Amino acid sequence: MSYPIDQKLVVAVASSALFDLSDSHRVYMERGIEEYRKYQEEHIDSTLAKGVAFPFIKRLLHLNTIFKEEQPIEVVLLSRNSPETGLRVFRSIQHYKLDISRAGFFSGRSPYKFLPAYNATLFLSANEEDVLAACNSGFAAGRVLDFKMEDNEDDELRIAFDFDGVVANDDAERIFQEKGIEAFHSVESSKAQMPLQPGLLADLFSKISTLQRMELVRKEKDPAYQRVINTAIVTARNAPAHERLVNTLKNWGVDVDEVFFLGGIDKSRILDVMRPHIFFDDQLGHLSHLTNTPAVHIPFGVTNS
Repeated sequence: MSYPIDQKLVVAVASSALFDLSDSHRVYMERGIEEYRKYQEEHIDSTLAKGVAFPFIKRLLHLNTIFKEEQPIEVVLLSRNSPETGLRVFRSIQHYKLDISRAGFFSGRSPYKFLPAYNATLFLSANEEDVLAACNSGFAAGRVLDFKMEDNEDDELRIAFDFDGVVANDDAERIFQEKGIEAFHSVESSKAQMPLQPGLLADLFSKISTLQRMELVRKEKDPAYQRVINTAIVTARNAPAHERLVNTLKNWGVDVDEVFFLGGIDKSRILDVMRPHIFFDDQLGHLSHLTNTPAVHIPFGVTNS
């Protein structure tokens, strides 16, 4: 009987997103592939430092300890490393006691074509080329931006999303970019009851919402249970464009804990308080200046044309 990967929320993560490979990458760029191979072999027992996606991945996997019967989460490693140079990555995974046992090593080639084979809902990598190729092929993928986060030992998982171009498609964003804010508000008001089409991360958002409903069922059975998943939408929308967002989520049958309609206020003012373990946005302008938030760029839609 085959492993039921199609029944899981699967996140595919590159070693460059899970760990800090800056030293290794520097050796590769300055000295070439053979010296890189030697470097990894010589440092095979040197544990890699945590990368941008590490806090998110660790807490996501923790959900399997809560839902022991369902085991809803699967994280697979998809790496441009060869199997030999990837040994250090797996030893680091074991050091941190991450429940990751499935992987693909591609010896320098991009892994994005294999995302459907693993039923991946999301692919995270620091490699811009791989992420862009995945997005252009219709797969949900994000590039982690360089960030040093102090991880702690709590189990709460805080996830923040931009809306247009991330959770929803970029139809509304196109109006704003091409015709301006007044046209955007006019169209969104007239179409307030018409749900937007899903964006690249809609499936991830929906599956996280399902996990939250599982938590609510757990809390009904055990009032002492403390929910660990907290989701937020942090969007530049404001009234009167707020109503279509709410109705879109309602139409999709998904829930979110918090929504921030900022209307042009710097998103960092909210994110610095929320301190999400990961934040997804399609605009680098919203991400490049963040200093307290692990950020993921989704290179999709009109803002990335």
